Amino acid sequence: MKTWKRFLPDVVAVVLFAVISFAYFFVPVTQGKILYRHDASAGVGSAQEMAAYQERTGEATRWTNAIFGGMPTYQMSPSYRSTDGLSQVMNAYHLWLPDNVWFLFAYLLGFYILLRAFDFRQSLAALGSVMWAFSSYFLIIIAAGHLWKVMALAYLPPMIAGVVLAYRGRYLSGFIVTAIFTAFEVKANHVQMTYYYLFVILFMVVAYLVKAIREKRLAGFLKATGVLAAAAVIGIAINLSNLYHTWQYQKESMRGKSELVKADKANQTSSGLDRDYITQWSYGIDETLTLLVPDAKGGASVPLSQSETAMKKADPQIQSMIPQLYDAFPQYFGTQPGTSGPVYVGAFVLFLFILGLFLVKGPMKWALAAATVLSVLLSWGHNFMGFTDFFLDNIPMYAKFRTVASILVIAEFTIPLLAALALKRLVDEPDLLGRKMKFAYVSLALTAGVAALIALFPDMTGPFVSDQERQMINGIQGMDSNTAGTILANVSAMRAAMVSADAWRSVVVILIGFALLFGYRMKKLRADYMIAALLVLCLVDLWQVDKRYLNDGMFVPKSERDMPQQPTAADVEILKDKGLDYRVLNFASNTFNENETAYFHKSIGGYHPAKLRRYQEMIDAYIVPEMQKAMQAIAAKGGNMQAVNGAKVFPVLNMLNTKYFILPLQGGTTMPLKNPYAQGNGWFVDKISYVADANAEYAQVGRIDVRHAAVADKAFAAVLGQAVENGSAATVRLEKYEPNNLRYTVSSKNGGIVVFSEIYYPGWTATVDGQPAELGRVNYILRALRVKPGSHTVVLDFHPASISTTETVAYIAMAILILAVLGAGYMKFRRRKGTGEPNRLMAGA
Repeated sequence: MKTWKRFLPDVVAVVLFAVISFAYFFVPVTQGKILYRHDASAGVGSAQEMAAYQERTGEATRWTNAIFGGMPTYQMSPSYRSTDGLSQVMNAYHLWLPDNVWFLFAYLLGFYILLRAFDFRQSLAALGSVMWAFSSYFLIIIAAGHLWKVMALAYLPPMIAGVVLAYRGRYLSGFIVTAIFTAFEVKANHVQMTYYYLFVILFMVVAYLVKAIREKRLAGFLKATGVLAAAAVIGIAINLSNLYHTWQYQKESMRGKSELVKADKANQTSSGLDRDYITQWSYGIDETLTLLVPDAKGGASVPLSQSETAMKKADPQIQSMIPQLYDAFPQYFGTQPGTSGPVYVGAFVLFLFILGLFLVKGPMKWALAAATVLSVLLSWGHNFMGFTDFFLDNIPMYAKFRTVASILVIAEFTIPLLAALALKRLVDEPDLLGRKMKFAYVSLALTAGVAALIALFPDMTGPFVSDQERQMINGIQGMDSNTAGTILANVSAMRAAMVSADAWRSVVVILIGFALLFGYRMKKLRADYMIAALLVLCLVDLWQVDKRYLNDGMFVPKSERDMPQQPTAADVEILKDKGLDYRVLNFASNTFNENETAYFHKSIGGYHPAKLRRYQEMIDAYIVPEMQKAMQAIAAKGGNMQAVNGAKVFPVLNMLNTKYFILPLQGGTTMPLKNPYAQGNGWFVDKISYVADANAEYAQVGRIDVRHAAVADKAFAAVLGQAVENGSAATVRLEKYEPNNLRYTVSSKNGGIVVFSEIYYPGWTATVDGQPAELGRVNYILRALRVKPGSHTVVLDFHPASISTTETVAYIAMAILILAVLGAGYMKFRRRKGTGEPNRLMAGA
């Protein structure tokens, strides 16, 4: 009974989190609607071949030919049998709540666990959880469908809770919590978010080290560090299959270093993406004000006409003259290419954070403050390039990730955590605020004061109209300069009104929160009542802002998701071709930003943020230019493919066995066009050139006749040898197709080099008549194989042996964790029964 009473407040908090999460999604949940997400819908097409294979065989394929000519599925479907049990544990942790509901619930519960590890009372931990979980970015990524990112962020606070427990001397609890949530975190499969939070952990560990040195408890620090290292190893090992193959894949993906030496060497990093690609989405320096005022830069890249506040300032004459004008201007006027919404941590939460800088004592405060500053500076990206360059060039792995603005997730963690620590000290020391009231006034000036200045002088957030927008208006035919000036001035006034209104809103929120603190200071308000009132205040504030970017109107009936994609007339016509393996190029879509084509065909294009690097480089140098030339040539010949010199106009598309083009027609319809120049599944070449490096191979592809010749890196010379002329009698015929297993009959008089229209990737194996053979790479991206004269059966297979090895390690790690949990439970049981001396390690648990 005593145990139940002790845990009752925690149970109440968990129930509260479930209720809040249901309430946020009440309408769509009760109406059976689901959220339409671009990333999720895009994944349907790319996963269709994988799903069909698994349904047919009961096995998962680690390769698909559905998009980009072919790529591993390691980052498309990172599921392994060794983590099936872990998935069930994760579902239990989410209380089996519906999608979207459990995302928010996991946010809330995870931060609650962290604050309880810091020894917060339950009510204060619940308030802190609301302050963290409803930070705008966390809801925006749910709307965008970045679900791996959502899960990674949700599991990071409880993982850090394990770190806190260990350094507070609760070694066994720290080990178990760290190991479990490290396993959850790694399985969430968003390395970028995990990597960013390693900075937070590093700063916190340094804080604990400083504290240990001051208190002369270095032995305890070292013991806790060892415990945490062991826990991290267990959590990582449980997910070894995913981690190892992700690491292996990234070397070949866009996230790895290119083998090409580019003309713009300054733009290249030493180990990852190009600088301009990494920093394309950089938070503006003045855009950082969104932490305090969400609309400081207008909000999201949605039409200005959708803002009631802005439309109150719309010019009726302009509306009557150009009715759709305000649809053409977005609400967002920052410097990013576009955004789904700002990073807003809560006006009063920011007030508490600044107050915490004055009130909270010890190295942990400085650790959180330093991590916050680091996060903000790095989020500026190309707007603060010297600092960004230092990290790109010197900090391991930093150059692997793009969209540097997302590193603000660190600030979104450190700001509410320090804010909660400030409140904890105020509640633990009721007289503190009376002695430190001057710091509350300083915090008020730095938050409400700044927000009031923004409200009074909204243009301090920067120009309201961009140069591109000025050019757009001035470029309208027949538009005189006076009218253009009137339009731009009106748009500026509309955006200024949005900024000013939101700034006043932040002022009000801060003043209400300050009034509650003042009432507590004057002993007019009990601590529990103040905490409850602040919880409501923060929840209402953040909820209202979040609903701008994740609201009921974004949900659609579930039937729309479950309805299978309908083939177009062009799809139906192409599907009449029962060939085992050929590719389709869709000119009628955004070729490299959609996966709808892949639902029915093997696509030349596709959508994935980490495609194979060499394929992307071929897209840039060959495929896109050939697409442009192809469209021009087809149009010039009236669609008569026989009259188009396809062998010279689009040779790379031909060597990729692009058998069909889908062309756009007027009225939004499409038509298929068969490409008679497609080179088939494989062919013998009469000549091969070996070159010294990637640059030479890359350039040579455009200079050879790929029907008869090939180019390869000299590293493959011993594998492939020299080509031999065979004439037209040599044949390569695909007899059996699976995405991960291809069987050919190869026949030739003289033997030589067979080039396959398949994407090269380490891990593919080959056999000739059942005997192992080594694959080579030619034409920068294709597989090739040397065969002897005569007729042979060639099998290309992708079943990496590394999966079996990593799965074995994962099972062992899971067994160790289960034994640790059972052992802890048994030791606790013995301790309660008073039978035997409690284990020393358990004493801190």
